[in-house]
Amino acid sequence: MKARYLTKSRFKLALECPTKLFYANKPEYVNQKIEDPFLLALADGGFQVGELAKCYFPGGYEIRTLDYAEALEQTNDLLKKDHVIIYEAAIRFENLFIRADILVKNKYHFELFEVKAKSFDGDSDAAFYNKNGSISSTWKPYLADVAFQKHVIQHAFPGYTVSAHLMMANKNALCPTDGLNQKFKITKDEDGRKKVMVSSKLAAEDLAEKILTKIKVDSCCTFIYTEDFNVGTQPGTFEEYVNFLADHYAKDKKIISQPTVNCGDCEFKATDSELEQDLKSGFHECWKENLGWKDKDFKDSTIFEIWNFRRKERCLHEGKIKITDISRDDINPRADGRQGISASERQWLQVTKAQGKDMSYWIDWENLYQEMRNWVYPLHFIDFETTMVAIPFNKGRYPYEGIAFQFSHHVVHEDGRIEHRGHYLNAVPGVFPNYDFIRRLKKELSEDQGSIFRYAAHENTYLNLIYRQLMQDTNDIPDRESLCGFIRTITHSVESSDDHWEGNRSMIDMCELVKRYYYDPATKGSNSIKQVLPAILNSSQFLQRKYADPIYGADDGIPSMNYKEWQWIKFIDGRVLDPYKLLPNMFQDISEKDFDLLLSDSNELRDGGAALTAYARMQFEEMSEYERSEIQKALLQYCELDTLAMVMIYEGWQDLINQAKG
Repeated sequence: MKARYLTKSRFKLALECPTKLFYANKPEYVNQKIEDPFLLALADGGFQVGELAKCYFPGGYEIRTLDYAEALEQTNDLLKKDHVIIYEAAIRFENLFIRADILVKNKYHFELFEVKAKSFDGDSDAAFYNKNGSISSTWKPYLADVAFQKHVIQHAFPGYTVSAHLMMANKNALCPTDGLNQKFKITKDEDGRKKVMVSSKLAAEDLAEKILTKIKVDSCCTFIYTEDFNVGTQPGTFEEYVNFLADHYAKDKKIISQPTVNCGDCEFKATDSELEQDLKSGFHECWKENLGWKDKDFKDSTIFEIWNFRRKERCLHEGKIKITDISRDDINPRADGRQGISASERQWLQVTKAQGKDMSYWIDWENLYQEMRNWVYPLHFIDFETTMVAIPFNKGRYPYEGIAFQFSHHVVHEDGRIEHRGHYLNAVPGVFPNYDFIRRLKKELSEDQGSIFRYAAHENTYLNLIYRQLMQDTNDIPDRESLCGFIRTITHSVESSDDHWEGNRSMIDMCELVKRYYYDPATKGSNSIKQVLPAILNSSQFLQRKYADPIYGADDGIPSMNYKEWQWIKFIDGRVLDPYKLLPNMFQDISEKDFDLLLSDSNELRDGGAALTAYARMQFEEMSEYERSEIQKALLQYCELDTLAMVMIYEGWQDLINQAKG
C-alpha cells in the first residue's frame, strides 16, 4: 500500500479546506478540477519556467522517478556530497514528504528554491506584506508552500541551516535573445510522460539576462511559523497544524470543517447527473454533517449564486445560506442614477425571482430599445483569444507579456443579414503576432463607421496593451502611428494608462448591457456568455425556429468561414442544448471531462481555457502537420461561435423587445 504522506500539494489543498484532504485522489468522489496537471502547467508556462530555472543552476542532478522510496534513496545518495545541486529532490520527515524544485547543498547549509509560473515586480519580499504587516492573501498560498518545505528540510536535517526562496518571472527583465522560448519544447519520454526538452542550441547569451528572479522569503516563513492555525477546534502553532493534517491524512480520517464562503467554489461538488451515477459528493457530505441538510435542501438556491454579492460571509455567519433566507435589508437595493438597473437592484431581482420560484426572464425592453436606437449599422461583433507567454518570443520583450493570437468578426446589416466577415489566427511557433493581429483587425473594421461590440472588458484591455507595446517598441514600425490611432478610435483608455481617451467608435460592452437590462434565472446569476446564450435560446422562439434549420454556412443562408450547413438548435429533455456542446473535443488525448472544464467558466484557467491551451500546444509540443491543422480548424470554429453567440443574443433581444411591444 502506497504511503500516505502529507506532501506540499496536499498541504496547499488543506489550507483551502482541511476536509478536502479526505476527498482528494479518491475516484469515488467527484472532482471538478482539471485532472491533467500537464494542461495547467502548459497553459501558464510552468514547464518552461521550471526548466529555465534549472539552467540558472547548471550541473545539477535530476530525480526523475515518481516512486517515493526510489526518489528518497537517490536524493540521499547525492546529499552525501558536500556540494551538490538537485532538481526535484525528495525529502521526508516522518509522514511529511516534499519534492523540492531546486535544492542546493553547500556543506551544512541548504538553499531551497520553489519555482512558480507567476510574474513578480520587485527585488525583495516587501511586496508580500500588507500595510498592516500581515502577509497578503494573494501571496499567502505560495509562501505557505515554501514554509512547509523549509519546515520538512529543517526537521529532516536538524544539524543544517536552510534558506528559502521563491523564483518567479521578473516583470522588469528583458529577454536577451530571439527565439528563447522555442528552446524549451515538450516531448514524450519512453514511458509516454510529457516533459520539456531543452534545446542543445541554448547558449550562454540566452541566459545572460536572467528573466527569472530569486526572492529570499525566510522572514515570511518565520512570520507564518508564528501565526495561529486551527488545529481541530483549538488554536495551535504551524508545527502542530502540520502534524494534525499529516496524522489525519495518514489514517485517512476526515477533518470536519465549518462551512465558509469558499464552499461555493468547492471542486468536490457533484452535479445532479453525477449523483444519479452514484458518484460521491464531498460538498454534499460536508453540509449534511455540518448543517443537517437533507437531499431536498440542495435543490434550493443558495447565497453563492447571487451575482457579485459582497455580504456572503456575514450572511453565512448569521445562518442565512439559502436565498429564501435573504431579506431586502441584506441586499439594500438602491438605484445608481444610470439607465437600467443598478448592481444591487439586479441582485434583489435575482433573489425575488428565486424566492418566488419564478423562472421567467426579465428585460428592461424600453431602455434597451433606446440603447439600440443609437447603434450605427452595420454592427460588428468581435472576440479575441489571448494568452501570456512565460518566456518571451523575442529579444527585448518581458515575461508574461500579453499575446493576442486570434479574433473572430461577425457583421449584422440593417436589413437583418448576418455574415461571418472575417477571422485571424497566428499559431506559427515563435512568432510574436500582436502587430499583425492589429493590422488585420484594422482592415476588418475600417470599411465603415458601424458600432462595434465586445463581451466584457477583455478586448478593450488587450487593445490598450498592444497600444503600449507599439508606443514603447524601439524597432522601426512604419505604420505605428496609424495602428495606434486606430486603437484609440475603437477603445477607451484604461486607468493605468498615461494617456486618456474615449474613441468615437469605442466598443460597446454587451456584458454591461446584460447587467443593466436583462436577467434570466436559468443563468443562476452568471453573466458569462456561455450561460447567457443557452438561456436566451430557450427564451426566444424566433431563435429556435431560425437556427433549427441548417442555414448556418449554407449557400443561401448565413455565410460562414468555418461551418457548412450547420444546425445550431437541438433539444435534450425539452431544453435547447448548449451550442458549445455540439462542437467536438479539440484534443484527442484529453478526457471529455477535462475538455469540458477547459470550456467552462469555473475552471482554473477561466475564460478561453481551451483556446489558450490549444495555442500553447501548437507553440511548444512536437506534433504532425495533420494534428496542427486539426487544432487550428477547431480554434477557428470555437472562436467563430463566440461572436455568433453575441449575434444570437442581439437577435434574441430584438425578438423579446418585439414581443413586449406587442
